[in-house]
Amino acid sequence: MSETKSIQLEVKNTNETQALLGPNDRHLKRLEDLLDVSIVTRGEEVSVSGDSTMIEVVEKVLASFVKLIRKGISLSERDVVYAVELAKRDQLDELHELYEEKVATNAKGKVIIAKTLGQRHYVSAIRKRDMVFGIGPAGTGKTYLAVVLAVAALKDGHVKRIVLTRPAVEAGESLGFLPGDLKEKVDPYLRPIYDALHDVLGVETTTRLMERGTIEVAPLAYMRGRTLDDAFVILDEAQNTTQEQMKMFITRLGFGSKMVINGDLTQIDLPKGKKSGLKVAIEYLKSVNDIGFIYLQASDVVRHTLVQKILDAYEKETGKVE
Repeated sequence: MSETKSIQLEVKNTNETQALLGPNDRHLKRLEDLLDVSIVTRGEEVSVSGDSTMIEVVEKVLASFVKLIRKGISLSERDVVYAVELAKRDQLDELHELYEEKVATNAKGKVIIAKTLGQRHYVSAIRKRDMVFGIGPAGTGKTYLAVVLAVAALKDGHVKRIVLTRPAVEAGESLGFLPGDLKEKVDPYLRPIYDALHDVLGVETTTRLMERGTIEVAPLAYMRGRTLDDAFVILDEAQNTTQEQMKMFITRLGFGSKMVINGDLTQIDLPKGKKSGLKVAIEYLKSVNDIGFIYLQASDVVRHTLVQKILDAYEKETGKVE
């Protein structure tokens, strides 16, 4: 049954009002879309019409946002979407905890935080364990957060270098027939890793550390025969490793090192008949206590809100996200 309720915003000034409502009332419009309610603003008050349960969610989310704004936090549409989800699960208080836990700062001094509960579990697991598997769809922040934590470990002196790799299945993993030197051949496949490094360290610092060998970016084939001591090692796109490649990689772990293996089991591009090394590793290693397995969900996607709708639509129609 539909009803209407007036909600006092409890804002102190117009700046707080603008931050709460969003540019052109965008945050309110997102609340309307997500909760199937109608919201009308009247100064420092909003009138909400719709289902009583959804009105209660609006009230809780707005009250929560006022507290965050007073802490100097700038809100986005993504925050609105996630806050609604948490409110429906009666976990809205945990949104404040996310903003209070700083992961690191980027090259411009902006604070980096885990944006979802799943991301927080992922960060916590990496900090506690020497080997962590991060499994989940694209856009959940797996690569970015792993790079952030790798850089933090390097800066704090916990490791001496960072090694970043992924299988180049598009080039048959051999790379030999492609023109150009190794860097030119590998770059297109490692772009997401470079993007993360540039954001956290800046382009110049990244380039300097790579020239020194402090940061090494290489295809998976170049890991064979090595033992990686005092290193933070990240394997991206792990779903495209073969069983043999995965075993080879995870047994490279040396003393004083940390290893993060990221992948999306719905994006396997291996030739037909080839079993994913990530799938096999999960199956074989799930009972090893010292290894962390973190499963990120579609709700942990932190890209444009439209991406979430697209993922949900694919999942609904096909039973998996392509």
